[in-house]
Amino acid sequence: MIDAHLHVIDPRFPLVPNQGYVPPCFTAEDYRRRVRGLGVVGGAVVSGSFQGHDQAFLRAALAELGPGFAGVTQLPPGVTDEQVRKLHRAGVRAVRFALRRGSDADPAGIERLARRVHELAGWHAEFYLDAAALEHLAPVLRRLPRTGVDHLGMSAAGLPLLLELVGHGVKVKATGFGRVDLDVPDALRRIHAADPSALLFGTDLPSTRAERPFRDEDVGLVVQTLGAEAAASVLHDNAAAWYGLPRASAAV
Repeated sequence: MIDAHLHVIDPRFPLVPNQGYVPPCFTAEDYRRRVRGLGVVGGAVVSGSFQGHDQAFLRAALAELGPGFAGVTQLPPGVTDEQVRKLHRAGVRAVRFALRRGSDADPAGIERLARRVHELAGWHAEFYLDAAALEHLAPVLRRLPRTGVDHLGMSAAGLPLLLELVGHGVKVKATGFGRVDLDVPDALRRIHAADPSALLFGTDLPSTRAERPFRDEDVGLVVQTLGAEAAASVLHDNAAAWYGLPRASAAV
């Protein structure tokens, strides 16, 4: 399995309260212990809203977890080209816009930054949002060269628009099953039918602020819903291709 969405919360590095929330510690070693037995061979370490624009924690996490892991970071509009290139050399492969947690939702600014990091380093853009509130950003997501949406788009109300965007090449993370307001098996089936390469499974560990944290049974739900052959792509191949990760390695 390639875990397409995980967080590392390391007390050595600063945290910024987001909407009054500061998460508990969850180090790279905590993550290793938690997924032992799941066959994780790589993944994407995602910057949380509570980590602001700090890059030190992400560099440290990627160094500790190893070359099978990529980084997804949050950046200020004024980030320099050289800073982006340095982050790329450290293993970062995407920029994240956590709109659901209050980050700037200006479509023009989002498009400028997403296009710039793609042109500089080939990065894609990832969005944490409720797809039901996506209408004003949908034209941007259609235009961007490489785009992904977290947590199945969050809501049943947003699923029709999300499916339309999948038709334009947008990827969708099959993550956060305990935080979404939709029928997960139905959403998995419909997104997979629209584009078999679209779904990327992730644990969302440590499931900060989720009503129900990740369970190992969530992996089985993907297999049960889509079948073994399709699930192999969702659990591994799609994320390997999306993040440019090795397709085989030792489990963490």
